[in-house]
Amino acid sequence: METKDLEQQQKQSVDVVYPNGSSTLSTVENQNLPLLPPATESDFEYQMREFQEQISAFFSNLPDNLSRFFSKYKQSFTVLGLIFAAYVGLRVLFAVLGAINDIILVKPTFELIGIGYTTWFVFRYLLKSSTREELGAEIRLIKKQIFGGNISEPLN
Repeated sequence: METKDLEQQQKQSVDVVYPNGSSTLSTVENQNLPLLPPATESDFEYQMREFQEQISAFFSNLPDNLSRFFSKYKQSFTVLGLIFAAYVGLRVLFAVLGAINDIILVKPTFELIGIGYTTWFVFRYLLKSSTREELGAEIRLIKKQIFGGNISEPLN
C-alpha cells in the first residue's frame, strides 16, 4: 500500500517558483532537470529587431531618395554618360579601323585616297586668295546653320 501512495505522490505535480524568477512544473521524475530562465528579449534580439526596422525604413524610402538624388545630380550624370558613350564609341571605332587595316591592300588604298583628297583640297581652296575667301564664307555659313543667330564677321 505504501508503494501505491508513493507512486501517487511521484505523479502528482507541484508548481515551484524559484528566486531568479524561473518556474517549472515539478514532479519527482524531473527534479534533476536544469531549469530554464524566464523568456525575455536578449540584447542581441533587441539589436537585430532595431536593425531590421532600420533596413525596412531604408528600403521603404529608397524610391524617394533615389529620385531626389538623380534630380539633384542630373547634369553630372548626363556629362558622365556622354563621356562614357564617347569612350565606348572611340574604342569601337578604333577596333573597326584596326580590323580594316588588317585586310591586305585596304590600308594602302585608304592612304592613297587620303593623299589624293588632301591634294585636291589644297589645290581647290588654299592656293588662291579668292578660293580661300570662298572657303571662309562656306565655313561661316555652316557655323550659322549649326549655332544659329548672328556669327560675328572678322574684321579685315
